[in-house]
Amino acid sequence: MNKIYVPREGVKKGENGRVLVIGGSKLFHAASFWSAGMASRLVDLVHFSSPAMENNELMRVRAKRKFWDGIVVPWEEVEHYIEEDDVILIGPGMPRDEGLMEGERATGQIVNELLTKYPEKKWVVDGGALQEVDPKLLNENMIITPNRREMEILGEKVLTGVTTLYKGEVDVVSCGDVRVEISGGSAGMVKGGTGDVLSGLVAGLYAKNEAMESAVLASKVCKKAGEKLHAKVGPYYGASELMEAVPRVLWKMVGKDDGKPARTILAG
Repeated sequence: MNKIYVPREGVKKGENGRVLVIGGSKLFHAASFWSAGMASRLVDLVHFSSPAMENNELMRVRAKRKFWDGIVVPWEEVEHYIEEDDVILIGPGMPRDEGLMEGERATGQIVNELLTKYPEKKWVVDGGALQEVDPKLLNENMIITPNRREMEILGEKVLTGVTTLYKGEVDVVSCGDVRVEISGGSAGMVKGGTGDVLSGLVAGLYAKNEAMESAVLASKVCKKAGEKLHAKVGPYYGASELMEAVPRVLWKMVGKDDGKPARTILAG
């Protein structure tokens, strides 16, 4: 595998990565906040936009107190940021079409239109977007992060060139003939929001790394962070605690104790 990029000093803002998070709905607010918050620990710029106006307002007014590193952009301007940013994470907190509330635009329509229009971009497809995406639109530029239910919905329709992080007690990251299994973690990682932290970490890494390396490292880091939290508090932690634990674990995996960057190579 290739070496992992470590953010550098002395560069212009944005050169260490830019991520756009598209997510949220009238019912599900927190998911995209965890994803955006996690990505903001890795890259220079995180933009957030939601097709549900309520989420943009929540992020701007209330969640902004904990999301100083991000920029909330109006939905009507989202395509500008798709074009400008390195990676787009789509799906956290977006509902299945059958669960739409009054006035909400269909998730499938949004996802499939954007993937059709911007197939050359680097995408991480997660959550509700995975449940409504047309599998024929997935390509080698994309990472998908399905759980068991979402994988059952996708079935055998996913092309072999797509990088897949199949989440479970043992995560399986695969692309074509390459397959890596990552065990570990703890009981606390089945709680709501932990998958959103993972998808934000995947997106943050993918901004400056290859797809397979990003997915494998994100899985390893999240599982190790869950183990460390379990050693302190057992299963009594949630997504917010996991997000706080990730940076220290990530630095131990890709950095040196003397503070000098070490672009280490991932082992399988």
